[in-house]
Amino acid sequence: MPSFEVPEVDLSQYSMRQLVAPPLAVLVIALAVIGAWFALTGSPVTPGIEFTGGTELVVEADAPQSQVTAAFDQQHESIRPIGTDSSQYLVTFQSENQQALAQQAADAGYEVVQSQSTSATFGGSTQRLALLGVGIAFAGMSVVVFLLFRSFVPSIAVVLSAFSDIVVPVALMNLFGIKLSLGTVAALLMLIGYSVDSDILLNNHVLRRSGDFWESVHRAMRTGVTMTVTSIATMAVMTVVSYIFGIQLLSAIGLVLVFGLTTDLMNTYMLNVTLLRWYKFEGVSR
Repeated sequence: MPSFEVPEVDLSQYSMRQLVAPPLAVLVIALAVIGAWFALTGSPVTPGIEFTGGTELVVEADAPQSQVTAAFDQQHESIRPIGTDSSQYLVTFQSENQQALAQQAADAGYEVVQSQSTSATFGGSTQRLALLGVGIAFAGMSVVVFLLFRSFVPSIAVVLSAFSDIVVPVALMNLFGIKLSLGTVAALLMLIGYSVDSDILLNNHVLRRSGDFWESVHRAMRTGVTMTVTSIATMAVMTVVSYIFGIQLLSAIGLVLVFGLTTDLMNTYMLNVTLLRWYKFEGVSR
């Protein structure tokens, strides 16, 4: 049975500046992308119809895509084939008039397999609750981490890493055209848990177990890297399979998790290690 072995990486050969520069540069670029997106659209990430209101129709039609869209008198937001069966299309509209859109599809001789509609008022309320949930989860995580370590530098290392693990995927969502939905909000919440798990594992090995600093780092890497790479591979497979079968929600969740977990590898073993290194050798712990 194949197994994954964490390679021996000698991080001690790199200076603190060399280790900390890449994750901080990525974070700054991600914040710039989100800021530019907010300036252009009024939102840090494009919301889906769960938050803006609109209608989704799954239409069965043995016709080309252009012919399907011509059946509706309203401009569609997006249209794409579903799964391996090219006769089904998922059509999204900003309009909330679900019955009229379904009737137009039926009048054109197409079968409406599934339809759903969300009002703008309900969507706005859902968006506020979802973002509030992410904020509360992050704040609660921060409090627990500070209570756990009772020291500023190790605690801020975990919090900063978790913050970057959320910000970078959000910026990539904008670049890859992934809209904010209840599914992607759930993925961002999962990333907080993944990030805290790997960072606390590293901090515990370095601060609370015996042994040399770099030996402790490598012990943590053997477990943490294996765990994270396995999760990345699993999410990548889920993303590909979901995309092939047209399960848009799962493919979006999987891709956001791949973005976040890859970012977490960089943040944990470059940014967090550097802050712990400074704390142990040059900081307040001396």
